[in-house]
Amino acid sequence: MIAATTLCGRISPAPLGSELDRRFLEQMRDETDASLMGSGTLRQADPEMRGTGGNLQQRLRAFITCSGDIPLEGKKVFARGPAPLVFTALERRQDLLQRLAGRGEVVALPAGPGGLSLAAAIAEFERRGARSVLIEGGAILNYSALQQRVVDELMVTLTPKLSGDAQAASLVAGPAALGSPLLSLALLSCRPQPSGEIFVHYQVCYEEENA
Repeated sequence: MIAATTLCGRISPAPLGSELDRRFLEQMRDETDASLMGSGTLRQADPEMRGTGGNLQQRLRAFITCSGDIPLEGKKVFARGPAPLVFTALERRQDLLQRLAGRGEVVALPAGPGGLSLAAAIAEFERRGARSVLIEGGAILNYSALQQRVVDELMVTLTPKLSGDAQAASLVAGPAALGSPLLSLALLSCRPQPSGEIFVHYQVCYEEENA
């Protein structure tokens, strides 16, 4: 999972990071085989998720939507390169197929804890040859991925910015605590940048919940 946040933990309005952070994101896309993003994040931005080399023939790009409400017009990801995957609920599949009209490949997912099964989405990536997946937000997808324990590592760019807006999206947002009461992280690296940002890399420690 990757994200840029303010010091008060907000991830919107995006983009928050500097050009250094943008290059780091593209490098992580280079080092992974697929990206998964929530439909809300797509509504707010125009990502292509292609990496620095721009090799769209090799990289899997995917979005997930429970409601089937995914923006299409003016989004480069539906106009350039292979059609992205769109994960949705079984009952939304037919409607999305009609709306996408070949601009995306619809994959129905079973229900999981608090939403769609992200383990099933990861299995679909694996079936298509992906060995690593970059989860790119937003807050609801991040929460679900951590709740369903499909995240091994978390990379956060701490930006030298404050929000203070209680309505701005946070790094994770869900109905209940992720741990008992907190989900623990183990620091793997911490790299201050000339931009004033700090690139922080954590391992997620699910086993400590029941320790």
